[in-house]
Amino acid sequence: MKGYLVTGTDTGVGKSLISSALLLRLQAQHARVAGYKPVAAGLEPDGTNEDVELLRHYSKPPLTAAQVCAYPLLAACAPHLAASAEMQELTISTMLQGAQELAKNTDAMVIEGAGGLRVPLSLDPSADTADLFVQLHRALGLPVVLVVAMRLGCINHALLTAEALQQRGLPLAGWVANCVQADMPYLEENVLTLQALLPAPCMGQVPFMGELGVHERVVQAADCLRL
Repeated sequence: MKGYLVTGTDTGVGKSLISSALLLRLQAQHARVAGYKPVAAGLEPDGTNEDVELLRHYSKPPLTAAQVCAYPLLAACAPHLAASAEMQELTISTMLQGAQELAKNTDAMVIEGAGGLRVPLSLDPSADTADLFVQLHRALGLPVVLVVAMRLGCINHALLTAEALQQRGLPLAGWVANCVQADMPYLEENVLTLQALLPAPCMGQVPFMGELGVHERVVQAADCLRL
């Protein structure tokens, strides 16, 4: 299976943007590409989730929301808290099964995690996004792409995430510098530091695109990526 597991240095770092951009790039190489987000917390009044809908849009052929997301949760908070509020139990086995079913009719997949790498899926210490990624990697052979939000603290967050991936035997294919601020002090110096210290290549630097529509941002981000 071709594709990637996508994690980030935190929540709100642009994982869905980069995941969609990866899907767009993979469409040029594969007839069937699928986005998958095992758990999505935060639903709109119409019952949709923005991240899930974005992954659906860049999947080919079209997918249903149920195919893209195993656990759509109402509250926009940590997944285990959102699930608890709905009297649900999140299980890695259900998330893994959803990915494997999708993979049966797919040439390439992009699987987007929730928040950062160590976001808990329950109060069980062996059930967080990292544990889910280990199972997904074993089943599908996908490496990880790390989305680094370029802001103060990003070096520490990126290095800690890379260390956690290495400890679990999860291969880091590369990282993306996503500029989430209009003007970050010492931006290029931070990028150069990460290039020197992270054990994987930089796959691209995505500029700040605050005023553009979401699909314009996806197209521009895809142009910045080197697979």
